[in-house]
Order: sequence, then C-alpha cells, then structure tokens
Amino acid sequence: MNFTNKTVLVTGAGKGIGRATVADLIGRGARVIALSRSASDLQELEAEGVRTIQVDLADAEATRAAVCAALPFDYLVNCAGITELRSVLDTTPEIFDSIMAVNCRAPLIVAQEYARDRIGRGLPGAIVNVSSISSFVGFADHAAYCASKGALDALTRVMANEFGRKGIRVNGVHPVITLTPMAVKAWSDPAKSDPMLKRIPLGRFVEPPEVASAIAYLLSEDAAMVNGVDLPVDGGFLIN
Repeated sequence: MNFTNKTVLVTGAGKGIGRATVADLIGRGARVIALSRSASDLQELEAEGVRTIQVDLADAEATRAAVCAALPFDYLVNCAGITELRSVLDTTPEIFDSIMAVNCRAPLIVAQEYARDRIGRGLPGAIVNVSSISSFVGFADHAAYCASKGALDALTRVMANEFGRKGIRVNGVHPVITLTPMAVKAWSDPAKSDPMLKRIPLGRFVEPPEVASAIAYLLSEDAAMVNGVDLPVDGGFLIN
C-alpha cells in the first residue's frame, strides 16, 4: 500500500479519523490535500507540510469551489461528518438538513467533481466514503445521523455502479465508536460504555489509525477488485 507520487484529498482532515488518515497516507508516501472548516486544525497540518483548504462543507457552492481548486488529485476520502443527538420526535427540519448537507450532500459534490476530472482525462481512481455502523443500527437519539449514514451508503453503491464502469472504485468503511479525543471523553463513563463493549467480541472500541489503515487498503491497488463494499471496522459488533 504505497502511495508515492499519489495525491489524496481528505475531507474532515482536521480531527479524529480524518487526521489519522492524513498521517497514515503521508506515512505511505502520499501527498495530501486536507479540507476542514477549522482554521486552527489546518494551521497545524500546514506546519507538517500538508496542503490545506478551509471550507464549510455545509455550503454546497463553497464545497464545489474548494474541490475544483484542489484538482487534480488521484484518490478521494470523504471523511467529514457531524452529528447532533436528538430523538426522532425532537429532530427539527433544520437539524436534519444540516446533518444531511455535510454527511451526504457534501460527499456527493466532492465525488462529482473528482469523477468528472478523472473520467475526462481517462484515468482510474478510488473513493472511500467514511460511514458508520449507525447506518445499520437504529441507535436512539441518532435519528438524523443514522439517516444520513444510510443515505451515504446508498450513494456509495450507486457511485460504485456508475463510476466503476469508468475505472473508479467506490467503497465505504463503517467504524464502531472510534476513540477520538471527543469520544474518549464522551464514553468515559462505564455505565454508558459497558453495554456497547459487551456487544464487541474483541472487547474494545476502535482507534483512529485502525480505521485509517482500512481506508488506505480500499484506496490502494491491493483492493483492485473491491468495489461497492460496506466494510465494518467494528471488532465484530454487527454480528451480535
């Protein structure tokens, strides 16, 4: 899984899985273009030699402009995501729309411009969309988030069908709770974390670099015939 002389665009690159993915790909020789809405996160990445673009992916026009400015690049990782915990009854149209805009509409826009460029130049490629086990499980108080990840999965399958015929593979990864700094704090209470951990045969939550390595595999030529898959990175959570 060597990415020497390859360029990868990573959205949501400032924190968590996105940040780990940037580090993983750089370690494999890639040049990375990092998209994030956080100026401070981008400044840290710039200090590490990463090319950065600040953009709010909730803004459709700004998203398209940012991707066009980043072109060309060889591979794409749609990692940005947001959530707000609300029950079905408490989910407002505004909350639903904002989560869908970042978690599903933005990956569509970014992938459109990437695929147009690759197809127009007759080049193959690969896209990884970072989903969640929440697309398979109806977690309470995650109404809009679960819906957005389910929609992203459906979009991934259609992309894999259409873009695959042009030599561009599209796959999804589905992490269980991933121990970003925010998640470590959120899941520090055993009363909350123990029921989830009991459903994971491997007995722990996933670390961001473990998701990043799965992303690298799906981008790489090692996965040359892998297209349209939903790859859980969950320690076996979904088999229970």
